[in-house]
Amino acid sequence: MANTSAGRIERGAGGTFSILGADLVVRGDITASSDLHIDGDVDGDIHCASVVQGEQSTIRGSIVAKAARLSGKVVGNVEATELVVLRSARIEGDLHYEALTIEHGAQVDGRLPRRAAESSIVPALAG
Repeated sequence: MANTSAGRIERGAGGTFSILGADLVVRGDITASSDLHIDGDVDGDIHCASVVQGEQSTIRGSIVAKAARLSGKVVGNVEATELVVLRSARIEGDLHYEALTIEHGAQVDGRLPRRAAESSIVPALAG
């Protein structure tokens, strides 16, 4: 998935995509090499390639993904290289990111520390 200038996340060619429907409640951690679209509720940590969260979804746990597009409720920390927080999102937790977009109207109650890109860390360690 790639972040576009319009704030959308598009699925990469040939990747798989798993959908957790609005009527689904997951209690436990989710680990996936695929991209996830979550419309239901998750009580647990999520580790995946990328995640798209629906407006009615609630996630109680940390999220670690290369790309994340959040529009529901999240209670937990989020770590993503490319992070998009849409206007309907309500987040209680810290956001760790390299690239961040927050739409007007989104609510974030937490810290927003920017992660250094790996390419900028490596030269500092090598010298």
